[in-house]
Amino acid sequence: MLCLVALLVVGTYTAAAGMANAAGGRVAGLAKGAVPAAYQSLVQKWGTLCPAISPSLLAAQLYQESGWNPKAQSPAAAQGIAQFIPGTWQTHGIDGNGDGKKDVWDPEDAIPSAASYDCELAKYVKDAPGDATHNMLAAYNAGAYRVIQYNGVPPYGETQNYVKTITTLAKSFEAPVGRVEPSKQAASAIYYAQEKLGTPYLWGGTGTSGQNGRFDCSGLTQAAYRTVGVELPRVANDQWNAGPHPKRDELLPGDLVFFANDLTDPRSIHHVGIYVGGGYMINAPHTGAVIRFDKIDVPDYLGATRVTSDGAKALPNANAA
Repeated sequence: MLCLVALLVVGTYTAAAGMANAAGGRVAGLAKGAVPAAYQSLVQKWGTLCPAISPSLLAAQLYQESGWNPKAQSPAAAQGIAQFIPGTWQTHGIDGNGDGKKDVWDPEDAIPSAASYDCELAKYVKDAPGDATHNMLAAYNAGAYRVIQYNGVPPYGETQNYVKTITTLAKSFEAPVGRVEPSKQAASAIYYAQEKLGTPYLWGGTGTSGQNGRFDCSGLTQAAYRTVGVELPRVANDQWNAGPHPKRDELLPGDLVFFANDLTDPRSIHHVGIYVGGGYMINAPHTGAVIRFDKIDVPDYLGATRVTSDGAKALPNANAA
């Protein structure tokens, strides 16, 4: 079995170089399963409110702000799924569902309000040189005046990082056109996982010496990508957004493959493995088992993520705990 999978990996990587050049552009649609079903239609609709935003960009902002938690409240009093502070909500909140009230805790109001606020900011900075989306995001972070003052994204590290973070994170919500560019780091991550075959599973295991080098599913994937300098979040649910989502027939070795209790909600992800080709993954399956090869084509298969270094860095710090 090990020899078979090794051949599959080599064969798939031989084809991967050609796939990189086949990667096409992206459309405004959302990748399947990227956004919880309860919010998908809202994000798709309001994410096209103006040219400066897209459904994937709006999704990235919401995920960055609250992790899709409509009851989120920050120490700074930011509230709801879009994390509006009360003063900003009073000025920019809208009645998105037309029920006669503006409720910051109701995603049907908060998500349209987030899109509306983005578009208002885009209008304020529309005459600034440079990319309209980047300028809008900079205005969101630093204020429209600073974008106008500096003729584009201001030279603030925090603001420049915010623009890069949101635009990178948006790629994990986009529905790709053509093939997703292959990972250049995947082979080493697979090699690490292969070296752990036969290791007993440990719930909460991250491979430390105190745990006798044992792993759970996301501990294994985290450790494998750490060897190539990519720091993934600890939990499988959060690893989902570490890059774009290739289709089932476009999987390549090194892609993370995910399994969920609810195939319409990525928050219900319960398992992750590393794809090796031919419909197989290396994974740490459950208590009483060992790290092994398993087929991915099972009823709870949700989808895959092609991990990128920038994608991992863009994940919200709060979600990486």
